[in-house]
Amino acid sequence: MHAGVTEAGCDEAGRGCLAGPVYAAAVILPPGFRCDQLNDSKQLSERKRDQLRVVIEQEALSYAVASCSPEEIDRLNILGASIEAMHRALRSLGLIPQHILVDGNRFLPYEQIPHSCVIKGDGKYMAIAAASILAKTWRDEQMRELGRLFPQYGWSRNKGYPTREHREAIRIHGITPHHRRSFALLEQQLPIGF
Repeated sequence: MHAGVTEAGCDEAGRGCLAGPVYAAAVILPPGFRCDQLNDSKQLSERKRDQLRVVIEQEALSYAVASCSPEEIDRLNILGASIEAMHRALRSLGLIPQHILVDGNRFLPYEQIPHSCVIKGDGKYMAIAAASILAKTWRDEQMRELGRLFPQYGWSRNKGYPTREHREAIRIHGITPHHRRSFALLEQQLPIGF
């Protein structure tokens, strides 16, 4: 975006989920970095995202991934927790960026570093697309692990999102410590059975 400026792209994954942490990544790519397949992670297959994660982690000048737990999400609210996870990722970078590119329209200033919010930024800037892929792949990996501990919720498939399968499992089995209690875990017309 700015020639000669060290920029970090930031994005999060898992904001709309009923369970699991929200993840965020910050990525600083080398000047002139090109990767034609790097696009909004939601448009890519899981296999493609996993392949690109390897490329990003090898090629980035610096990257970091961080998360906020369901308890933190319930305490801060999901927007606050998403921004906190981004700040944690930025704090963990090996380089200090001179500018921060953030996907979406909401962010709180980090240190004294100028930032730009870019709606649909993961389709416009490589660094944001890279952050999107890291946040998503790291979170998906975590949800697969949690899914092995709690197989009845189908997290290896739905990654904690509010699918019919997930809501039905909550109705039958109740909630786990990994569910976000501040979220509407059941559709309003369903009676809460726990």
